[in-house]
Formats: sequence, C-alpha cells, structure tokens
Amino acid sequence: MKEQVQAHLENRLAHLIGRGIDREFEDIEQKKAQLAKRNAGIVKVKADAKVTRTEQKGSHSFLYYQVHMQYVIKQKSTFYIEEALEERRASFYEGRLYEDEEMVPAYPDFHGKNPDIGEMRAAENVDVRIPYVYDRLKAVQYAEKWWNSFNPAYKSFTDDCTNFISQCLHAGGAPMRGYPDRNKGWWMQNNNWSYSWTVAHSFKTYLQYSKAGLRAKEVSSPQELKYGDVICIDFQGDGRFDHSLIVTGYDYYGMPLVNAHTTNSRKRYWTYEDSSAYTPNIRYKFFTIEDDS
Repeated sequence: MKEQVQAHLENRLAHLIGRGIDREFEDIEQKKAQLAKRNAGIVKVKADAKVTRTEQKGSHSFLYYQVHMQYVIKQKSTFYIEEALEERRASFYEGRLYEDEEMVPAYPDFHGKNPDIGEMRAAENVDVRIPYVYDRLKAVQYAEKWWNSFNPAYKSFTDDCTNFISQCLHAGGAPMRGYPDRNKGWWMQNNNWSYSWTVAHSFKTYLQYSKAGLRAKEVSSPQELKYGDVICIDFQGDGRFDHSLIVTGYDYYGMPLVNAHTTNSRKRYWTYEDSSAYTPNIRYKFFTIEDDS
C-alpha cells in the first residue's frame, strides 16, 4: 500500500509543476489557477509523507498519512516558500488504491456561545483599559515557530485555528483579561479559556468591540494590514465566521501571506481560494491591532 501511495504522491507533485500524466487533480488545478491569477506559479515542490495509522474494514483498507508540502513560488522577479501540512487518507479495495483524499477539517473551529453584541458593548464600556505595546515582530516570530506544531504551554484543540492566533497575539504583548468568566474578555488560564480565545466568530466579535486590553481597528482592505494583523473568514457568507489568520508576509504586489492552524499553513495567500472550504460567498474581516505606542 505504501508503494502505491508513494507513486500517487509523486504523480501529484509532477502535476503541480506541469509534468503530470494520466489524470488531472481538481485541487491541484484549483491551486494553479489561483496562482495564475496573481501572475505566480510553482517552480519546485517537495513533500515529506508520514503514515499515522491504518484501518481495515472487510475488503477495504485505509491508510492515513500526513504530507508536509513545501512550494517554491515565483511571482514576477521574486520567490517565496509556502508550506502546508495535509492530513490525507488513501483507500484500497483488495489491495488496490482507488481513492486518495485530503481530510478537510470542519469549521467552525470550536462550538461555543454566540456572543450577545449588546452585552459585549456594555461590558467593554465599564472595563478598565489595560495599556500595552504590541510587538509585531514577536507575534510573527511566534507564528513562524509554531505554525506546524503545538506549544505545550497552552491547551491545544483538533480545530485549533483561533487558539493559535490568540497565542500569537499574546506573544506580541496583547494582555489577557476577563478570567474566569468565559463570556467576557479574552484569555486562557488554568486549563480554561474564554470563547473569544478559541471560537473564530467570538474572536471576530471581540476584536470589533473591545475597548480594553487587546484592541483592534477594522480596515476595509487587506493592503492596509501590517505584520501581526488578523484576517477573519466566513466561508459560507452566512455571517458566522469560521477561521482566523495572522499576517506573516507579503507577496510581490504587497498582498498578505498568512500563517494558520487547522490545516497548518505557512505563507499561504490570504484569500484561501485554494481551500476546499472556499465558496463564492466567502466574506472577510480585516483587523489591525491597536496599542498604546
């Protein structure tokens, strides 16, 4: 089975740089189309695969594995490296590979209370302002260090995207507050956490209305974002935000590249058009972190 998966993976890699044969891969064509829209393309790709478990159900066998993808992307006269960790499952019938698919995480990342906007505004108006200076370099350094692993100092989740972004902001100096009320503030402490720390929609709402501690200003375009700023994504366009990203770089045109957990990604293009969760109804919120500097 491993030999068949290896051959299949090598064919996928060949397709990424335009040398594949035998078949097309919808996800690869989607990624290449997104890159082409930006006058970019993949010039080299590397993949390191690791089997995580196997499963047998009658005549069907399943091999679960992780693939660390590294893409060298050329855009105009510049190059940068994008990385991602894919969780995949190869399916076999009587020992023959018939399907290989990415195990796409479910969104939202954690199911918590949908915040009441009126209550949040009232609470923010009476809370004591906590002065701080946001160190964007430290936030980005944290995002680079832990993009593909979990800091043992914090609790981790299977769907970890907002927890990861919260950690990045805290590493940059944003202060926690509100403990132990999970509906208030932004915090993780004593094996407990606020909804705003872990839930993408609650986090987005907190950034919109917080006047004390961690604060942010919503801006109208991604070009206004700086290193360490935040993008929130509503994949379905239904008003419920599902995913959180942190800006860690820029492409040739000055558009943000982001790091994220839950499909761990590094220097991914901010629109997420190459994600299987993408829909034409997708909506974004752009937040620049404010401080007292």
